[in-house]
Amino acid sequence: MPLLHLISWNVNGIRAIVKKDFIKDVKELNPDILCLQETKGQPEDVKKALQVLSGYQMAVNSSKVKKGYSGTAILSKEKPLEIFYDIGIEEYDQEGRVIAAAFERFFLVTVYTPNSGEGMKRLGYRENWDRAFKAYILNLEKKKPVVICGDLNVAHTEIDIARSKENYNKTSGYTQVEIDGLEALLSEGYMDTFRSQFPEKVKYSWWNYKYRARDRNVGWRIDYFLASEKLRDQLREALIYNEYFGSDHCPVGLKLNI
Repeated sequence: MPLLHLISWNVNGIRAIVKKDFIKDVKELNPDILCLQETKGQPEDVKKALQVLSGYQMAVNSSKVKKGYSGTAILSKEKPLEIFYDIGIEEYDQEGRVIAAAFERFFLVTVYTPNSGEGMKRLGYRENWDRAFKAYILNLEKKKPVVICGDLNVAHTEIDIARSKENYNKTSGYTQVEIDGLEALLSEGYMDTFRSQFPEKVKYSWWNYKYRARDRNVGWRIDYFLASEKLRDQLREALIYNEYFGSDHCPVGLKLNI
């Protein structure tokens, strides 16, 4: 079976990141499938910014209510059998947060999970989103195994956040409600691919732009590849590419024999 290289990257604005080394970096990484979150552009903006990346089929989902906000994209060398946008619930389908691509042996879903917001004002919305997203994934899983990637906006355990005690239940992205939401999905038969390969490795994927957090590696691991347990034997390598810059997130990767 061929080795498939998948990359997920929260770019924090596609038009901003392409002015940096993004295109060069993507060509160097050479993924078979590239998933992007927080593109912050309408479909025409995203496609224009990425038009120099030849050889990829492109699917773009954008916010319907607030331009320059949220948004996701999937670029694939192989044409997907089908593309699905959103999860089918109007309340959660306004911000362009989900794209699913069907391939012969699996579904790939990229997601930009809602942040609970300053002061956790959106925590209730987030809790309900997690339940709805899990139901959506499990429905896909009935047909074929699912790979989920993206910015899940939660650090799963203490090892995934530089200052766990200071942030626990005080900061969006590290509350028990959000942790439980991820745990509920994992318990349905999904593996955190990086942690399954590196149970004790400290590596982060996001650093706050304030306080020069990346320089000091005071980070969080909130970008993931989750995969159906049915694909465990196909898993070859889970990666966090924190040598790549351009966003407050770095790209994360997965290599599968599939």
